[in-house]
Amino acid sequence: MSQSDNAVRIVTLGCAKNEVDSEEIAGVLNEAGYRVDANARKTAVTVINTCGFLEASKEESIAAIKEAVKAKHKGLTGRVIVAGCLAQRLGPELMKLAPGADSYVGVGQMGRFAEIVKEVQASRESTLDVSPPHHRWADVPTRARSGRPWSAYLKVSEGCDHRCTFCTIPSFRGAHQSKPIERVMEEAHFLASQGTKEINLIAQDVTQYGYDLYKEFTLPKLLKQLNEVDGIEWIRILYFYPNRLTDEVIETMASCAKVVPYIDIPLQHAHPDVLRRMKRPWDGERYLARFQKVRDAMPDCAIRTTFIVGFPGETDAEFQYLLDFIKAAQMDRVGAFVYSREPGTPSFEMEGQVPFRTKRMRYDQLMKLQQGISLTKNQAWVGRELSVLIEDHRDGWSIGRSFRDAPEIDGLVFAEGSFPLGELRSVRIKTAEHYDLMGV
Repeated sequence: MSQSDNAVRIVTLGCAKNEVDSEEIAGVLNEAGYRVDANARKTAVTVINTCGFLEASKEESIAAIKEAVKAKHKGLTGRVIVAGCLAQRLGPELMKLAPGADSYVGVGQMGRFAEIVKEVQASRESTLDVSPPHHRWADVPTRARSGRPWSAYLKVSEGCDHRCTFCTIPSFRGAHQSKPIERVMEEAHFLASQGTKEINLIAQDVTQYGYDLYKEFTLPKLLKQLNEVDGIEWIRILYFYPNRLTDEVIETMASCAKVVPYIDIPLQHAHPDVLRRMKRPWDGERYLARFQKVRDAMPDCAIRTTFIVGFPGETDAEFQYLLDFIKAAQMDRVGAFVYSREPGTPSFEMEGQVPFRTKRMRYDQLMKLQQGISLTKNQAWVGRELSVLIEDHRDGWSIGRSFRDAPEIDGLVFAEGSFPLGELRSVRIKTAEHYDLMGV
Protein backbone atom coordinates (compact mmCIF):
# COMPACT_ATOMS: atom_id res chain seq x y z
CA MET A 1 0.00 0.00 0.00
CA SER A 2 1.42 3.41 -0.94
CA GLN A 3 1.46 6.27 1.54
CA SER A 4 -1.17 8.09 -0.50
CA ASP A 5 -3.71 5.28 0.01
CA ASN A 6 -4.68 6.58 3.46
CA ALA A 7 -3.47 10.21 3.28
CA VAL A 8 -6.01 12.98 3.79
CA ARG A 9 -5.57 16.70 3.21
CA ILE A 10 -7.91 19.12 4.99
CA VAL A 11 -8.30 22.64 3.59
CA THR A 12 -9.83 25.01 6.15
CA LEU A 13 -11.54 28.24 5.14
CA GLY A 14 -13.28 30.88 7.23
CA CYS A 15 -13.32 31.52 10.95
CA ALA A 16 -11.78 30.01 14.08
CA LYS A 17 -14.85 27.81 14.55
CA ASN A 18 -13.99 26.10 11.27
CA GLU A 19 -10.42 25.66 12.49
CA VAL A 20 -11.73 23.75 15.51
CA ASP A 21 -14.03 21.67 13.28
CA SER A 22 -11.10 20.73 11.06
CA GLU A 23 -8.98 19.72 14.05
CA GLU A 24 -11.83 17.50 15.26
CA ILE A 25 -12.22 15.98 11.79
CA ALA A 26 -8.46 15.34 11.66
CA GLY A 27 -8.50 13.67 15.05
CA VAL A 28 -11.41 11.40 14.13
CA LEU A 29 -9.69 10.37 10.90
CA ASN A 30 -6.35 9.76 12.63
CA GLU A 31 -8.10 7.48 15.12
CA ALA A 32 -9.63 5.55 12.20
CA GLY A 33 -6.22 4.89 10.66
CA TYR A 34 -6.04 7.68 8.11
CA ARG A 35 -2.98 9.94 7.91
CA VAL A 36 -3.91 13.60 7.88
CA ASP A 37 -1.09 15.43 6.10
CA ALA A 38 -1.39 18.96 4.74
CA ASN A 39 1.82 18.53 2.75
CA ALA A 40 1.16 15.15 1.14
CA ARG A 41 1.80 15.26 -2.63
CA LYS A 42 -0.89 12.66 -3.33
CA THR A 43 -3.87 11.92 -1.12
CA ALA A 44 -6.68 9.44 -0.95
CA VAL A 45 -9.10 12.15 0.14
CA THR A 46 -9.21 15.96 0.15
CA VAL A 47 -11.66 17.64 2.53
CA ILE A 48 -12.64 21.27 1.88
CA ASN A 49 -14.09 22.77 5.07
CA THR A 50 -15.98 25.69 3.56
CA CYS A 51 -17.17 29.08 4.78
CA GLY A 52 -20.52 30.50 3.72
CA PHE A 53 -20.80 33.71 5.75
CA LEU A 54 -20.37 36.38 3.05
CA GLU A 55 -20.31 36.49 -0.74
CA ALA A 56 -16.51 36.82 -0.72
CA SER A 57 -16.09 33.72 1.45
CA LYS A 58 -18.53 31.84 -0.79
CA GLU A 59 -16.37 32.66 -3.83
CA GLU A 60 -13.20 31.61 -2.01
CA SER A 61 -14.77 28.28 -1.04
CA ILE A 62 -16.02 27.58 -4.58
CA ALA A 63 -12.54 28.32 -5.95
CA ALA A 64 -10.99 25.87 -3.45
CA ILE A 65 -13.51 23.15 -4.44
CA LYS A 66 -12.75 23.62 -8.13
CA GLU A 67 -9.01 23.41 -7.42
CA ALA A 68 -9.48 20.14 -5.53
CA VAL A 69 -11.59 18.70 -8.34
CA LYS A 70 -8.82 19.60 -10.81
CA ALA A 71 -6.34 17.76 -8.58
CA LYS A 72 -8.67 14.76 -8.63
CA HIS A 73 -8.72 14.73 -12.44
CA LYS A 74 -4.91 14.86 -12.43
CA GLY A 75 -4.76 11.83 -10.14
CA LEU A 76 -3.40 13.80 -7.17
CA THR A 77 -6.36 12.96 -4.92
CA GLY A 78 -8.80 10.08 -4.97
CA ARG A 79 -11.93 11.65 -3.49
CA VAL A 80 -13.09 15.20 -2.73
CA ILE A 81 -15.43 15.91 0.18
CA VAL A 82 -16.97 19.36 0.55
CA ALA A 83 -17.92 20.01 4.16
CA GLY A 84 -19.18 22.76 6.40
CA CYS A 85 -21.09 26.00 6.12
CA LEU A 86 -21.36 26.58 2.38
CA ALA A 87 -22.49 23.01 1.76
CA GLN A 88 -25.16 23.46 4.43
CA ARG A 89 -26.20 26.89 3.15
CA LEU A 90 -26.45 26.12 -0.57
CA GLY A 91 -27.09 22.37 -0.64
CA PRO A 92 -27.94 21.16 -4.18
CA GLU A 93 -27.08 24.59 -5.62
CA LEU A 94 -23.44 24.12 -4.59
CA MET A 95 -23.30 20.86 -6.56
CA LYS A 96 -24.12 22.96 -9.65
CA LEU A 97 -21.83 25.89 -8.83
CA ALA A 98 -18.86 23.66 -7.98
CA PRO A 99 -19.51 20.21 -9.48
CA GLY A 100 -17.27 17.18 -9.42
CA ALA A 101 -16.82 16.57 -5.69
CA ASP A 102 -17.75 13.13 -4.37
CA SER A 103 -19.73 14.30 -1.35
CA TYR A 104 -21.25 17.51 -0.01
CA VAL A 105 -21.67 17.33 3.77
CA GLY A 106 -23.22 19.96 6.03
CA VAL A 107 -22.20 21.20 9.47
CA GLY A 108 -22.03 19.45 12.82
CA GLN A 109 -20.83 16.05 11.61
CA MET A 110 -17.23 16.05 12.81
CA GLY A 111 -17.76 13.07 15.11
CA ARG A 112 -18.82 10.76 12.27
CA PHE A 113 -16.27 11.82 9.67
CA ALA A 114 -14.49 8.46 9.50
CA GLU A 115 -17.83 6.91 8.53
CA ILE A 116 -18.36 9.64 5.93
CA VAL A 117 -14.95 9.03 4.34
CA LYS A 118 -15.51 5.26 4.19
CA GLU A 119 -18.90 5.76 2.55
CA VAL A 120 -17.42 8.11 -0.03
CA GLN A 121 -14.58 5.74 -0.84
CA ALA A 122 -17.03 2.88 -1.35
CA SER A 123 -19.40 4.85 -3.59
CA ARG A 124 -19.15 6.01 -7.19
CA GLU A 125 -22.04 8.46 -6.92
CA SER A 126 -21.82 12.07 -5.76
CA THR A 127 -23.81 12.39 -2.52
CA LEU A 128 -25.45 15.23 -0.58
CA ASP A 129 -26.00 15.20 3.21
CA VAL A 130 -27.27 18.54 4.48
CA SER A 131 -29.98 17.51 6.92
CA PRO A 132 -30.89 20.09 9.60
CA PRO A 133 -27.86 20.67 11.84
CA HIS A 134 -27.50 18.37 14.81
CA HIS A 135 -24.07 18.89 16.25
CA ARG A 136 -22.28 15.70 17.19
CA TRP A 137 -19.45 16.74 19.50
CA ALA A 138 -16.33 14.73 18.70
CA ASP A 139 -14.58 12.86 21.51
CA VAL A 140 -12.19 15.26 23.22
CA PRO A 141 -8.93 13.25 23.06
CA THR A 142 -9.24 12.80 19.31
CA ARG A 143 -8.84 16.50 18.50
CA ALA A 144 -5.63 16.87 16.47
CA ARG A 145 -4.12 20.30 17.10
CA SER A 146 -2.76 22.05 14.02
CA GLY A 147 -1.94 25.51 15.34
CA ARG A 148 0.51 26.83 17.86
CA PRO A 149 0.42 24.53 20.89
CA TRP A 150 0.38 27.33 23.46
CA SER A 151 -2.88 28.89 22.18
CA ALA A 152 -6.12 27.14 21.30
CA TYR A 153 -9.73 27.86 20.51
CA LEU A 154 -12.32 26.07 22.60
CA LYS A 155 -15.80 25.97 21.08
CA VAL A 156 -18.46 26.07 23.80
CA SER A 157 -21.57 26.12 21.63
CA GLU A 158 -22.84 26.05 18.07
CA GLY A 159 -25.60 27.80 16.20
CA CYS A 160 -27.49 30.98 17.06
CA ASP A 161 -31.00 31.90 18.20
CA HIS A 162 -30.76 35.58 17.22
CA ARG A 163 -32.35 36.73 14.00
CA CYS A 164 -30.23 39.64 12.86
CA THR A 165 -31.62 40.74 9.52
CA PHE A 166 -28.21 40.80 7.79
CA CYS A 167 -26.89 37.43 8.96
CA THR A 168 -26.97 34.04 7.27
CA ILE A 169 -25.49 32.00 10.13
CA PRO A 170 -28.70 30.69 11.80
CA SER A 171 -29.91 29.41 8.43
CA PHE A 172 -27.03 26.95 8.14
CA ARG A 173 -25.57 26.60 11.64
CA GLY A 174 -28.94 26.01 13.22
CA ALA A 175 -30.29 26.91 16.64
CA HIS A 176 -28.03 27.55 19.60
CA GLN A 177 -26.68 24.32 21.08
CA SER A 178 -24.34 24.33 24.07
CA LYS A 179 -21.59 21.84 24.71
CA PRO A 180 -22.17 20.27 28.17
CA ILE A 181 -20.05 21.95 30.82
CA GLU A 182 -18.32 18.71 31.82
CA ARG A 183 -17.28 18.23 28.21
CA VAL A 184 -15.92 21.80 27.99
CA MET A 185 -13.92 21.17 31.15
CA GLU A 186 -12.61 17.87 29.82
CA GLU A 187 -11.44 19.66 26.69
CA ALA A 188 -9.80 22.44 28.71
CA HIS A 189 -7.83 19.89 30.78
CA PHE A 190 -6.89 18.06 27.57
CA LEU A 191 -5.61 21.27 25.98
CA ALA A 192 -3.65 22.14 29.13
CA SER A 193 -2.03 18.70 29.04
CA GLN A 194 -0.94 19.47 25.46
CA GLY A 195 0.89 22.62 26.58
CA THR A 196 -1.86 25.17 25.92
CA LYS A 197 -1.51 28.35 27.98
CA GLU A 198 -4.23 30.44 26.36
CA ILE A 199 -7.73 29.23 25.60
CA ASN A 200 -10.08 31.35 23.53
CA LEU A 201 -13.72 30.50 24.15
CA ILE A 202 -15.66 30.80 20.90
CA ALA A 203 -19.30 30.63 19.83
CA GLN A 204 -21.70 32.73 17.82
CA ASP A 205 -22.83 34.06 21.22
CA VAL A 206 -20.78 32.91 24.22
CA THR A 207 -23.06 34.82 26.58
CA GLN A 208 -25.95 32.45 25.78
CA TYR A 209 -23.85 29.48 26.87
CA GLY A 210 -25.71 26.83 28.82
CA TYR A 211 -29.23 28.22 28.65
CA ASP A 212 -30.55 25.42 26.43
CA LEU A 213 -29.12 22.76 28.76
CA TYR A 214 -29.49 24.26 32.23
CA LYS A 215 -32.23 26.92 31.81
CA GLU A 216 -29.86 29.62 33.00
CA PHE A 217 -26.99 31.56 31.47
CA THR A 218 -24.00 29.53 32.63
CA LEU A 219 -21.00 31.54 31.42
CA PRO A 220 -20.07 32.83 34.91
CA LYS A 221 -20.11 29.28 36.31
CA LEU A 222 -18.00 28.04 33.40
CA LEU A 223 -15.44 30.82 33.83
CA LYS A 224 -15.03 30.05 37.53
CA GLN A 225 -14.37 26.38 36.78
CA LEU A 226 -11.95 27.14 33.93
CA ASN A 227 -10.10 29.54 36.20
CA GLU A 228 -9.04 26.51 38.29
CA VAL A 229 -7.47 24.52 35.41
CA ASP A 230 -3.74 24.03 36.05
CA GLY A 231 -1.54 25.08 33.15
CA ILE A 232 -3.99 27.55 31.63
CA GLU A 233 -2.77 31.13 32.07
CA TRP A 234 -5.18 33.15 29.93
CA ILE A 235 -8.90 32.66 29.24
CA ARG A 236 -10.28 34.91 26.49
CA ILE A 237 -13.97 35.21 25.56
CA LEU A 238 -15.15 35.58 21.94
CA TYR A 239 -17.91 36.93 21.41
CA PHE A 240 -20.33 38.85 23.66
CA TYR A 241 -23.92 39.71 22.73
CA PRO A 242 -24.55 43.31 23.88
CA ASN A 243 -27.51 42.93 26.23
CA ARG A 244 -26.06 39.77 27.79
CA LEU A 245 -22.87 41.37 29.04
CA THR A 246 -24.52 41.39 32.46
CA ASP A 247 -23.30 42.64 35.82
CA GLU A 248 -22.72 39.02 36.86
CA VAL A 249 -20.53 38.32 33.81
CA ILE A 250 -18.51 41.51 34.40
CA GLU A 251 -18.05 40.73 38.10
CA THR A 252 -16.99 37.17 37.34
CA MET A 253 -14.43 38.31 34.78
CA ALA A 254 -13.01 40.82 37.24
CA SER A 255 -12.73 38.21 40.01
CA CYS A 256 -11.13 35.39 37.96
CA ALA A 257 -7.38 36.00 37.68
CA LYS A 258 -6.96 33.96 34.48
CA VAL A 259 -9.85 35.56 32.60
CA VAL A 260 -8.21 38.36 30.64
CA PRO A 261 -9.90 41.78 30.70
CA TYR A 262 -10.83 41.73 27.03
CA ILE A 263 -14.32 42.29 25.62
CA ASP A 264 -15.08 41.48 21.98
CA ILE A 265 -18.65 42.65 21.58
CA PRO A 266 -19.85 43.07 17.97
CA LEU A 267 -22.26 46.02 18.15
CA GLN A 268 -22.83 46.37 14.36
CA HIS A 269 -24.09 49.95 14.79
CA ALA A 270 -25.03 52.49 17.45
CA HIS A 271 -28.00 54.43 16.06
CA PRO A 272 -31.28 53.06 17.51
CA ASP A 273 -33.13 53.12 14.18
CA VAL A 274 -30.40 51.21 12.33
CA LEU A 275 -30.20 48.71 15.17
CA ARG A 276 -33.97 48.24 15.01
CA ARG A 277 -33.75 47.48 11.29
CA MET A 278 -30.95 45.04 12.06
CA LYS A 279 -33.01 43.43 14.88
CA ARG A 280 -30.17 44.19 17.29
CA PRO A 281 -30.63 45.30 20.91
CA TRP A 282 -30.22 48.63 22.66
CA ASP A 283 -28.56 51.81 21.35
CA GLY A 284 -25.38 53.84 21.68
CA GLU A 285 -26.31 55.41 25.02
CA ARG A 286 -26.87 52.05 26.67
CA TYR A 287 -23.67 50.70 25.14
CA LEU A 288 -21.70 53.60 26.66
CA ALA A 289 -23.24 52.94 30.06
CA ARG A 290 -22.32 49.26 29.81
CA PHE A 291 -18.73 50.12 28.82
CA GLN A 292 -18.48 52.35 31.88
CA LYS A 293 -19.48 49.40 34.09
CA VAL A 294 -16.81 47.28 32.42
CA ARG A 295 -14.14 49.92 32.98
CA ASP A 296 -15.19 50.50 36.58
CA ALA A 297 -14.70 46.78 37.28
CA MET A 298 -11.63 46.29 35.02
CA PRO A 299 -9.89 49.66 34.44
CA ASP A 300 -7.44 48.31 31.83
CA CYS A 301 -10.03 46.26 29.96
CA ALA A 302 -9.53 46.21 26.19
CA ILE A 303 -12.80 46.66 24.33
CA ARG A 304 -13.16 45.56 20.72
CA THR A 305 -16.16 45.75 18.41
CA THR A 306 -17.18 45.53 14.76
CA PHE A 307 -19.57 47.74 12.81
CA ILE A 308 -21.44 47.42 9.53
CA VAL A 309 -21.44 50.57 7.39
CA GLY A 310 -23.96 51.18 4.65
CA PHE A 311 -26.76 49.02 6.05
CA PRO A 312 -29.96 49.54 4.02
CA GLY A 313 -31.53 52.87 4.84
CA GLU A 314 -28.47 54.23 6.69
CA THR A 315 -28.69 58.02 6.35
CA ASP A 316 -25.87 60.55 6.65
CA ALA A 317 -27.25 61.51 10.07
CA GLU A 318 -27.32 57.90 11.27
CA PHE A 319 -23.74 57.39 10.11
CA GLN A 320 -22.66 60.59 11.86
CA TYR A 321 -24.31 59.27 15.03
CA LEU A 322 -22.11 56.19 14.71
CA LEU A 323 -18.97 58.32 14.33
CA ASP A 324 -19.96 60.39 17.40
CA PHE A 325 -20.49 57.17 19.33
CA ILE A 326 -17.01 55.91 18.39
CA LYS A 327 -15.48 59.19 19.64
CA ALA A 328 -17.35 58.86 22.93
CA ALA A 329 -16.70 55.15 23.43
CA GLN A 330 -12.90 55.31 22.95
CA MET A 331 -12.60 51.59 22.21
CA ASP A 332 -9.23 49.90 21.88
CA ARG A 333 -10.01 48.03 18.66
CA VAL A 334 -12.63 48.52 15.99
CA GLY A 335 -13.21 46.54 12.83
CA ALA A 336 -15.74 47.35 10.13
CA PHE A 337 -17.51 45.64 7.26
CA VAL A 338 -19.05 47.22 4.20
CA TYR A 339 -22.61 45.86 4.20
CA SER A 340 -22.85 42.73 2.06
CA ARG A 341 -26.26 41.99 0.55
CA GLU A 342 -26.72 38.28 1.26
CA PRO A 343 -29.51 36.31 -0.47
CA GLY A 344 -31.95 34.76 1.97
CA THR A 345 -31.61 37.46 4.61
CA PRO A 346 -34.38 39.98 5.37
CA SER A 347 -32.06 42.92 4.68
CA PHE A 348 -31.56 41.67 1.11
CA GLU A 349 -35.10 42.83 0.31
CA MET A 350 -35.00 46.10 2.28
CA GLU A 351 -35.51 49.42 0.59
CA GLY A 352 -32.79 52.06 0.68
CA GLN A 353 -29.84 49.95 -0.44
CA VAL A 354 -26.78 52.21 -0.10
CA PRO A 355 -24.54 52.67 -3.18
CA PHE A 356 -21.20 50.91 -2.92
CA ARG A 357 -19.24 54.14 -3.34
CA THR A 358 -21.05 55.66 -0.36
CA LYS A 359 -20.45 52.52 1.72
CA ARG A 360 -16.76 52.56 0.89
CA MET A 361 -16.41 56.26 1.76
CA ARG A 362 -18.10 55.68 5.09
CA TYR A 363 -15.86 52.69 5.79
CA ASP A 364 -12.74 54.75 5.12
CA GLN A 365 -13.99 57.62 7.27
CA LEU A 366 -14.79 55.32 10.18
CA MET A 367 -11.48 53.49 10.07
CA LYS A 368 -9.49 56.73 9.85
CA LEU A 369 -11.29 58.05 12.93
CA GLN A 370 -10.65 54.85 14.88
CA GLN A 371 -7.00 54.75 13.84
CA GLY A 372 -6.34 57.91 15.83
CA ILE A 373 -8.21 56.55 18.84
CA SER A 374 -6.28 53.26 18.69
CA LEU A 375 -3.00 55.16 18.64
CA THR A 376 -4.01 57.16 21.71
CA LYS A 377 -5.05 53.98 23.55
CA ASN A 378 -1.71 52.35 22.65
CA GLN A 379 0.31 55.40 23.70
CA ALA A 380 -1.22 55.14 27.17
CA TRP A 381 0.81 51.95 27.63
CA VAL A 382 4.21 53.60 27.05
CA GLY A 383 6.27 53.25 30.24
CA ARG A 384 4.09 50.43 31.57
CA GLU A 385 4.67 46.68 31.59
CA LEU A 386 2.62 44.05 29.79
CA SER A 387 2.76 40.27 30.01
CA VAL A 388 3.36 39.03 26.46
CA LEU A 389 2.90 35.54 25.00
CA ILE A 390 5.89 35.07 22.66
CA GLU A 391 4.85 33.60 19.30
CA ASP A 392 7.49 34.51 16.69
CA HIS A 393 10.99 35.87 16.03
CA ARG A 394 12.00 38.41 13.42
CA ASP A 395 15.22 40.41 12.85
CA GLY A 396 16.35 40.33 16.47
CA TRP A 397 12.87 40.86 17.91
CA SER A 398 10.53 38.54 19.75
CA ILE A 399 6.91 39.04 18.68
CA GLY A 400 3.87 38.21 20.75
CA ARG A 401 0.48 39.26 22.06
CA SER A 402 -0.68 40.80 25.30
CA PHE A 403 -4.05 40.31 26.99
CA ARG A 404 -5.27 43.13 24.72
CA ASP A 405 -4.64 41.14 21.55
CA ALA A 406 -6.78 38.24 20.36
CA PRO A 407 -5.09 35.83 17.91
CA GLU A 408 -5.06 36.87 14.25
CA ILE A 409 -7.25 39.97 14.59
CA ASP A 410 -5.52 42.45 16.90
CA GLY A 411 -2.10 44.05 17.23
CA LEU A 412 1.29 42.67 18.26
CA VAL A 413 3.94 43.47 20.84
CA PHE A 414 7.59 43.53 19.70
CA ALA A 415 10.27 42.91 22.34
CA GLU A 416 13.99 43.38 21.79
CA GLY A 417 15.90 40.09 21.93
CA SER A 418 15.06 36.44 21.42
CA PHE A 419 12.88 34.63 23.94
CA PRO A 420 11.41 31.09 23.88
CA LEU A 421 8.23 30.61 21.90
CA GLY A 422 5.13 29.93 23.95
CA GLU A 423 6.45 31.67 27.08
CA LEU A 424 4.94 34.64 28.86
CA ARG A 425 7.43 37.49 29.31
CA SER A 426 7.05 40.89 30.93
CA VAL A 427 7.73 43.68 28.41
CA ARG A 428 8.19 47.34 29.31
CA ILE A 429 6.64 49.38 26.51
CA LYS A 430 8.88 52.06 24.96
CA THR A 431 7.01 53.14 21.82
CA ALA A 432 3.54 52.78 20.36
CA GLU A 433 2.13 52.73 16.84
CA HIS A 434 -1.48 52.65 15.66
CA TYR A 435 -1.83 48.90 16.20
CA ASP A 436 1.45 47.56 17.65
CA LEU A 437 3.63 48.18 20.67
CA MET A 438 7.44 47.94 21.04
CA GLY A 439 9.47 47.46 24.18
CA VAL A 440 12.10 45.59 26.16
